[in-house]
Amino acid sequence: MKKNGKLDRRSFFKHSAVGTLGAISVPSILTSCSGGSSDQDSKTKIKADVPEILAKAPDGQPLKAGLVGCGGRGTGAAINFIDSGDGLEIVAIGDVFQDKLDSCRKTLSEKGQNIPDDKCFLGFDAYQKVIDAGVDIVLLCTPPVFRPMHFEYAIEKGKHCFIEKPCAVDAVGARKILAAGKRATQRGLSVISGTIRRSQKDCIETYRRVAEGAIGDIVSAHVTRFGSSLWHIQRKPGWTDMEYMLRNWVNFCWTSGDLVTEQFVHEIDMMSWFMGSNKPVSAEATGGRQRRVTGDMYDFFSIEYVYENGVRAHCTSRQIDGCDNRHTVFVYGTKGYTNCFDTIFNLDGSIAWQYPHPKPEDADQSMAVPDPFRQEHVRLVTAIRTKKPVNDTEQHVQSTLMAIMGRESAYTGKFVTWDQIMASDMKLGPDTYEFGPVPGILEEIPVAGSAPKI
Repeated sequence: MKKNGKLDRRSFFKHSAVGTLGAISVPSILTSCSGGSSDQDSKTKIKADVPEILAKAPDGQPLKAGLVGCGGRGTGAAINFIDSGDGLEIVAIGDVFQDKLDSCRKTLSEKGQNIPDDKCFLGFDAYQKVIDAGVDIVLLCTPPVFRPMHFEYAIEKGKHCFIEKPCAVDAVGARKILAAGKRATQRGLSVISGTIRRSQKDCIETYRRVAEGAIGDIVSAHVTRFGSSLWHIQRKPGWTDMEYMLRNWVNFCWTSGDLVTEQFVHEIDMMSWFMGSNKPVSAEATGGRQRRVTGDMYDFFSIEYVYENGVRAHCTSRQIDGCDNRHTVFVYGTKGYTNCFDTIFNLDGSIAWQYPHPKPEDADQSMAVPDPFRQEHVRLVTAIRTKKPVNDTEQHVQSTLMAIMGRESAYTGKFVTWDQIMASDMKLGPDTYEFGPVPGILEEIPVAGSAPKI
């Protein structure tokens, strides 16, 4: 059953039969695993398709951007944008909270971006007003539950987009992103996602070598992101359910997608990239909650992705204070393995190649790694000014859906297939967005094993 617009997790498998929402309309790259692992089984090298890293975007037409979502990441993205080249400005901003709007506006003014009163928009419809404010580019940086709705409107209005990760919190939203991304391609619009490793020079050079066969055929992967807990906010008197959850959004599944989707998607995306963007057949996961003090999410996950040819990838993440931390992405092949960031190893563990990071005192800084957060915007502006559109929506959707697969497997205690998640009609969150009560969602923690058998 549904509770206030959210599919009850007890009914997930009941409502996720293949074809439920006509998934055959989704592009074949995301609807089937057939042939997905053939590159690994063959000796054919994957073609290394990587972006060029530039110090800044080339000069060209002045470009105006609007920012939707004025929190820390949104404000940071706006600064990254104006720092990515010349002739760039932020001309409109929007958020649902006045204090966030004011703080962002003040920070931007210190960077020479003075946003007039009539271009500062407040409310759940602020995204429409920003997009309609005469901008060329939209930076979408709200909590990810809003991303599909905002992206659809931006593409409808013919705007180039930067969309932060993840692109959605559920399969319904991911399919909306995918469809809007196809319309963006048809209209010649550029879209760059906040999957930063694909814009990071040392990662790109490592990927290039792996794609050209440096470690042979991929046989497995092991990914770990252990870190401390993220911030949380205790509810204050007078806050409605909606205000509390939006101010505390990284602790609620419907707003963030849980940690495996909101944060760990970076590592899942990186792993998928190095494995040739092959799609898993299924996700087999477990997880739980030990130390999180607000919200309805887990604080650790362990996921095994199973591929059609038998390759397995183990991904594990934790957000708990007081523990040892680690951040690794290892992909293993028949001839060696890589940490995906800057090193390729032989099978015996010796280094076969390592990215030549220059020291600060070195005269030659040609191999220095530019800030990947800024580089994302360099790529976007370059694509627009050179009239060579780029659109990474499909890979962003795939990585987000992989994260959602893992989350749902852990939540339900069931193995979740790619076809199930592609056909699922699960939609998280309320039907309408307004300040007030949000019944049926507040701090309702999933219990593994509660889902019915398939």
